[in-house]
Amino acid sequence: MIWNETAECMDREEMRKLQSERLRNVVDRVYYNCEPYRKRMQEAGVMPGDIQTIDDIVKLPFTSKKDLRDYYPFGLLSSPMSEIVRVHASSGTTGKPIVVGYTRNDLNIWKEVGARCLTAFGLGKNDVVQVSYGYGLFTGGLGAHGAVETIGGTVIPMSAGNTEKQLLMMHDLGAKALACTPSYALYLAESMEKSEFPRDEFQLKVGIFGAEPWTEQMRQEIEHKMGIKACDIYGLTEIMGPGVGHECQFQCGTHLCEDHFFPEIIDPETGIPVAPGEKGELVFTTLTKEGIPMIRFRTRDLTHLIYDKCECGRTSVRMAKIMGRCDDMLIIRGVNVFPSQIEAVICETEEFEPHFFITVDRVNNTDVFEIQVEVKEQYYTDDISGMLNLQKKLAHKIQSVVGIQPTIRLVEPRSLERSQGKAKRVLDKRVFK
Repeated sequence: MIWNETAECMDREEMRKLQSERLRNVVDRVYYNCEPYRKRMQEAGVMPGDIQTIDDIVKLPFTSKKDLRDYYPFGLLSSPMSEIVRVHASSGTTGKPIVVGYTRNDLNIWKEVGARCLTAFGLGKNDVVQVSYGYGLFTGGLGAHGAVETIGGTVIPMSAGNTEKQLLMMHDLGAKALACTPSYALYLAESMEKSEFPRDEFQLKVGIFGAEPWTEQMRQEIEHKMGIKACDIYGLTEIMGPGVGHECQFQCGTHLCEDHFFPEIIDPETGIPVAPGEKGELVFTTLTKEGIPMIRFRTRDLTHLIYDKCECGRTSVRMAKIMGRCDDMLIIRGVNVFPSQIEAVICETEEFEPHFFITVDRVNNTDVFEIQVEVKEQYYTDDISGMLNLQKKLAHKIQSVVGIQPTIRLVEPRSLERSQGKAKRVLDKRVFK
């Protein structure tokens, strides 16, 4: 099912023409209405007239999270405050939050791209969707909420937490879809097993998961435990929120709504665009956003783009599964380690639950790399030799993937803290001077 066939199935050449027109408009907007952008462009020797086609985007300077914090709260506004009808903010807990303002048109576009996502997941006006993302400043809850209402579906606005009531509402109100973080979905799956309601009494068919990186192995784990199809939805507070991209029924990459959000892939070290299909850092330019447009915003997400036409009929560019973030990468004893690599190994190893915690420290000038991981109930015993064998097995498998061997600490089932929002899985205790 396709929500907006004109936009989602547009000829590539027509899409480039549209992107070029919208890029010219947004560059004019930020240059004449936002002093920091105007100053940045002048320093780069770029005037609005220098931007004629989408290919000229490389002439423009990058934007980062630091810029949003430096001009907190509204220094990057390109619309009068009187036209800002809503604000959202990042879910980060350190430093100044990232605040984003939306005009009424921005919110309408957000609902539009959200509707594209839900229809791609097979949802429509007759479906009940339980939204278990956090509401409030976080974009997840209200973003998913608006999308459901736009397609004419029924929203259960649960927000995060209160797991017992989550299951009650899901069961009694006949939710067909669940929208939350993948880590919370795993927690709900565990709670469902222990609840008073038999699994076959739930009508749940689809999961709408995002807001944190998750692997293909975690997808399979969720689908197995919940008996649903787990779908990826992608978004960033700085760009719009959930709805920037989505999977389709073929699950062969994330379709990006590139008529509104233009993607690039750059070398994270040099900032130079890489060749089509090569991996690098994802960069977005908002083409239609009015409140706080983003010009070449560096997401820090590592991925690559796929330009082949999808079997679903959509011609929009697809983004491969995010392998991690530039700033999530751990350098341990000179080796690049991504938490997603650890997650993939744990999820595909039968004896372990997909719950883990990584601790990195420095002892006597040497990096120490420890992973706490839950053992499945049927494999957790008092047999010391058996547990040692499990430790060795997992340590060896992780070493074969990342190149260094961690210390494995096995813990009891359900002993690690569960997340009701974004999962925190890494603690780096090292102090770099």
